[in-house]
Amino acid sequence: MSLTQTSLPELTEAILKGHKLSKDEAVALFNPEIELLDLVNAAYKLRKTYFQKKVRIHILNNAKNGNCPEDCNYCAQGQKADPDMIEDYPMKSDEEIMAEAKRAAEAGAFRYCMVFAGRGPSDNRVDRLSKLVKDIKDKYPLQVCVSPGLLKPGQAKTLKDAGLDRLNHNLNTTEDNYGKICNTHTYADRMNTLQEAQSNDLSVCSGLILGMGEGPEGAVEILHNLQKLNVASIPVNFLVDVPGVNMAVKENLTPEYCLRILCIARMLNPKAEIRAAGGREIHLRGLQSLALFPANSIFMDGYLNVMGSQQIDTLKMILDAGFEIDAEIDLPKELNLNASPVEIKGREDLKPACS
Repeated sequence: MSLTQTSLPELTEAILKGHKLSKDEAVALFNPEIELLDLVNAAYKLRKTYFQKKVRIHILNNAKNGNCPEDCNYCAQGQKADPDMIEDYPMKSDEEIMAEAKRAAEAGAFRYCMVFAGRGPSDNRVDRLSKLVKDIKDKYPLQVCVSPGLLKPGQAKTLKDAGLDRLNHNLNTTEDNYGKICNTHTYADRMNTLQEAQSNDLSVCSGLILGMGEGPEGAVEILHNLQKLNVASIPVNFLVDVPGVNMAVKENLTPEYCLRILCIARMLNPKAEIRAAGGREIHLRGLQSLALFPANSIFMDGYLNVMGSQQIDTLKMILDAGFEIDAEIDLPKELNLNASPVEIKGREDLKPACS
């Protein structure tokens, strides 16, 4: 199918009227004749229709780190990664998890996401998580998401009954590419967990990691599969080269390419929460604020084992781009978002040749 920037507004209007973007139409959006800013504007029209100018902040709690039996090549916690590169620990205490939930709420988070290394949770852990979910929601104005790994029958229902708002389990890559990134579980295993959650009326978050050899058509295939699953939230991650990890970035993740993928994610899934997720600072670089035009959510305070931008910088970026922070509380005044410290040049800056 041939698409040009002149036909882009018609396509956007069709999507607003209920048209589901096909894989061929989505791939056609890589056409270089379609200017990036025209595509951003088309995606923004959809984003604004369903989410206005609000940005949801997500804060991750790496609740159990390392010692994972899975061999996911992209992960610093997997069995193939250098264990000396990260700090491993068992599941944090309930007190630690609750304290971090409090900090997330005070920082303006919309959703608090607990992530656990490992293949999947025991029934005892699911029971413990259920109590934590109830306690967090009783005390703080937070949506709660859990990323526990592969679920067994009955576990999704237990979490749903506890009040869990969303379960995360990423597809990560295409079915054809899956065996190249992991051999200890399959693409089908991941699909089964998503379907188990949805069959118990539990909202799901599932996304992808760009840069693992999937190519543009593979990225579209993953996003199209998520469209068919009607997932509520799609984190778009960008693979980073972490020391000690078995997989290096295999794609040319330019800022323009990454932004184009975010726009296509929005157009394939107009009502979903699209998140500019891991690696945004590294790969979007100077286009990070433009990512908010297709995406309506963002991670703050870093990721699982990789640091991200500072809280103050993330909040400033959102507000400076003209967006609003979707939070139940007012941001702390001590953040002083309008502060712009000025540094005076010294002699070595003014006359470097003489220094």
